[in-house]
Amino acid sequence: MEETIHFMFTGGTIDSFYNGAKDSVETSKESSIPNFLGSLKLFEKLEFSTICMKDSRSLTMEDRGKLLQAIQDSPHKKIIVTHGTYTMPDTARFLEANLGNHDKTIILTASMIPLMGFAPSDAPFNLGFSVAKVLELDSCIRVCMNGKTFEPNEVVKIIEEGRFDSVFNNKQ
Repeated sequence: MEETIHFMFTGGTIDSFYNGAKDSVETSKESSIPNFLGSLKLFEKLEFSTICMKDSRSLTMEDRGKLLQAIQDSPHKKIIVTHGTYTMPDTARFLEANLGNHDKTIILTASMIPLMGFAPSDAPFNLGFSVAKVLELDSCIRVCMNGKTFEPNEVVKIIEEGRFDSVFNNKQ
């Protein structure tokens, strides 16, 4: 039986573009992920919702509240949230604290390099990894980045390494 994966977009680098006039990357007005995923011929049905399109440093509690409500209102049990990297761990913890008992598998993912217009980008890998994990895992909230799956209470962005890791990973 085919499952529907509900993608919810909040913006971030994964859905950004290079603005030459500003010599900077900006969040796009709409997501390029539906076109990208459509080209992959996945077996699962896909549904898409835009919560907001912002740099994650600009997300407000109201934005997180809208995401929480969209997750609660979704009839689907498999949800992938695309997000900016800076505050994705905060949003994962917010969802964990506020969602209560649920029967949904919620994956948050992002990229350090935009999906479109840059090569190589980590976005295609992170999206594919997230699709695999959302289908494999039972009800939970996880962050999927860099080929790893993290619980909300452990995930941290390591800016100097350009990747995510666990706060429990002892590097000596």
